Amino acid sequence: MSQDSLQFEFDRLSRAVDSAQYERLRWAKEDAPVLAKLVALAQSAIEDRSDFELTEEGASSDIKRFILKIHGNRMIGITMWLEAGLAQIRAEDVQRSKYTLEAGNPVSTEYAGVNEQWMADALQELFSRIRT
Repeated sequence: MSQDSLQFEFDRLSRAVDSAQYERLRWAKEDAPVLAKLVALAQSAIEDRSDFELTEEGASSDIKRFILKIHGNRMIGITMWLEAGLAQIRAEDVQRSKYTLEAGNPVSTEYAGVNEQWMADALQELFSRIRT
Protein backbone atom coordinates (compact mmCIF):
# COMPACT_ATOMS: atom_id res chain seq x y z
CA MET A 1 0.00 0.00 0.00
CA SER A 2 1.45 3.37 -0.97
CA GLN A 3 1.70 6.25 1.49
CA ASP A 4 -0.99 8.15 -0.49
CA SER A 5 -3.34 5.17 -0.26
CA LEU A 6 -2.71 4.90 3.46
CA GLN A 7 -3.39 8.63 3.94
CA PHE A 8 -6.61 8.25 1.97
CA GLU A 9 -7.71 5.47 4.35
CA PHE A 10 -6.75 7.53 7.39
CA ASP A 11 -8.83 10.43 6.07
CA ARG A 12 -11.77 8.19 5.15
CA LEU A 13 -11.90 6.66 8.63
CA SER A 14 -11.37 9.97 10.44
CA ARG A 15 -14.15 11.57 8.40
CA ALA A 16 -16.47 8.60 9.09
CA VAL A 17 -15.90 8.72 12.84
CA ASP A 18 -16.29 12.50 13.29
CA SER A 19 -16.66 14.59 10.15
CA ALA A 20 -16.68 17.92 12.02
CA GLN A 21 -13.45 17.13 13.85
CA TYR A 22 -11.91 15.81 10.63
CA GLU A 23 -12.78 19.07 8.83
CA ARG A 24 -11.24 21.16 11.64
CA LEU A 25 -8.02 19.15 11.43
CA ARG A 26 -7.99 19.29 7.62
CA TRP A 27 -8.53 23.08 7.70
CA ALA A 28 -5.67 23.58 10.17
CA LYS A 29 -3.31 21.45 8.10
CA GLU A 30 -4.24 22.50 4.55
CA ASP A 31 -6.17 25.77 4.40
CA ALA A 32 -5.02 27.81 7.39
CA PRO A 33 -1.43 28.09 6.10
CA VAL A 34 -2.71 29.38 2.73
CA LEU A 35 -4.86 32.02 4.42
CA ALA A 36 -1.93 33.06 6.63
CA LYS A 37 0.21 33.35 3.50
CA LEU A 38 -2.39 35.62 1.85
CA VAL A 39 -2.32 37.96 4.83
CA ALA A 40 1.48 37.99 4.98
CA LEU A 41 1.74 38.74 1.25
CA ALA A 42 -0.75 41.62 1.48
CA GLN A 43 1.10 43.13 4.42
CA SER A 44 4.43 42.65 2.67
CA ALA A 45 3.13 44.36 -0.47
CA ILE A 46 2.56 47.62 1.40
CA GLU A 47 5.30 47.45 4.04
CA ASP A 48 7.57 49.93 2.23
CA ARG A 49 4.78 52.51 2.14
CA SER A 50 4.52 54.23 5.51
CA ASP A 51 1.42 56.08 4.24
CA PHE A 52 -0.48 52.77 3.77
CA GLU A 53 -1.74 50.56 6.59
CA LEU A 54 -3.82 47.38 6.79
CA THR A 55 -5.72 47.20 10.07
CA GLU A 56 -7.42 43.93 10.94
CA GLU A 57 -11.09 44.48 11.64
CA GLY A 58 -13.75 41.80 12.00
CA ALA A 59 -11.72 38.74 11.09
CA SER A 60 -12.51 35.13 11.98
CA SER A 61 -10.46 31.97 11.66
CA ASP A 62 -11.52 31.38 8.06
CA ILE A 63 -12.06 34.96 6.80
CA LYS A 64 -9.60 37.80 7.25
CA ARG A 65 -10.92 41.36 7.04
CA PHE A 66 -8.80 44.50 6.95
CA ILE A 67 -9.33 48.21 6.53
CA LEU A 68 -6.95 49.91 4.15
CA LYS A 69 -5.94 53.26 5.57
CA ILE A 70 -3.96 55.84 3.67
CA HIS A 71 -2.51 58.71 5.72
CA GLY A 72 -4.73 57.38 8.55
CA ASN A 73 -7.91 57.78 6.48
CA ARG A 74 -10.20 54.78 6.08
CA MET A 75 -10.39 53.90 2.40
CA ILE A 76 -11.82 50.44 1.74
CA GLY A 77 -12.22 47.03 3.29
CA ILE A 78 -10.18 44.11 2.04
CA THR A 79 -11.44 40.60 2.70
CA MET A 80 -9.49 37.39 2.10
CA TRP A 81 -10.84 33.86 2.24
CA LEU A 82 -10.55 30.39 0.72
CA GLU A 83 -13.28 28.64 -1.19
CA ALA A 84 -13.31 25.46 -3.28
CA GLY A 85 -9.54 25.39 -3.70
CA LEU A 86 -9.31 29.09 -4.57
CA ALA A 87 -7.67 31.90 -2.64
CA GLN A 88 -9.89 34.97 -2.94
CA ILE A 89 -9.58 38.66 -2.15
CA ARG A 90 -12.17 41.39 -2.58
CA ALA A 91 -12.59 45.07 -1.84
CA GLU A 92 -15.61 46.44 0.03
CA ASP A 93 -16.99 49.83 0.93
CA VAL A 94 -16.57 50.65 4.62
CA GLN A 95 -18.33 52.93 7.08
CA ARG A 96 -16.76 56.29 7.81
CA SER A 97 -15.03 56.42 4.43
CA LYS A 98 -15.75 59.05 1.84
CA TYR A 99 -14.43 56.71 -0.84
CA THR A 100 -16.50 54.16 -2.72
CA LEU A 101 -15.71 51.33 -5.05
CA GLU A 102 -16.60 50.48 -8.60
CA ALA A 103 -18.33 47.10 -8.80
CA GLY A 104 -16.13 44.11 -9.46
CA ASN A 105 -15.68 40.44 -8.75
CA PRO A 106 -13.22 39.06 -6.21
CA VAL A 107 -9.75 38.33 -7.53
CA SER A 108 -8.90 34.65 -7.15
CA THR A 109 -6.36 31.98 -7.97
CA GLU A 110 -5.78 28.35 -7.13
CA TYR A 111 -3.78 27.82 -3.93
CA ALA A 112 -0.64 27.04 -5.93
CA GLY A 113 -0.86 30.46 -7.61
CA VAL A 114 -0.60 32.44 -4.36
CA ASN A 115 2.67 34.37 -4.52
CA GLU A 116 4.02 37.93 -4.31
CA GLN A 117 3.25 38.74 -7.94
CA TRP A 118 -0.31 37.48 -7.71
CA MET A 119 -0.89 39.55 -4.56
CA ALA A 120 0.60 42.67 -6.19
CA ASP A 121 -1.64 42.20 -9.23
CA ALA A 122 -4.70 41.53 -7.04
CA LEU A 123 -4.14 44.62 -4.90
CA GLN A 124 -3.53 46.75 -8.00
CA GLU A 125 -6.86 45.54 -9.41
CA LEU A 126 -8.70 46.24 -6.17
CA PHE A 127 -7.09 49.66 -5.65
CA SER A 128 -7.98 50.66 -9.22
CA ARG A 129 -11.65 50.33 -8.27
CA ILE A 130 -11.45 53.06 -5.60
CA ARG A 131 -13.29 56.21 -6.65
CA THR A 132 -11.33 59.24 -5.46
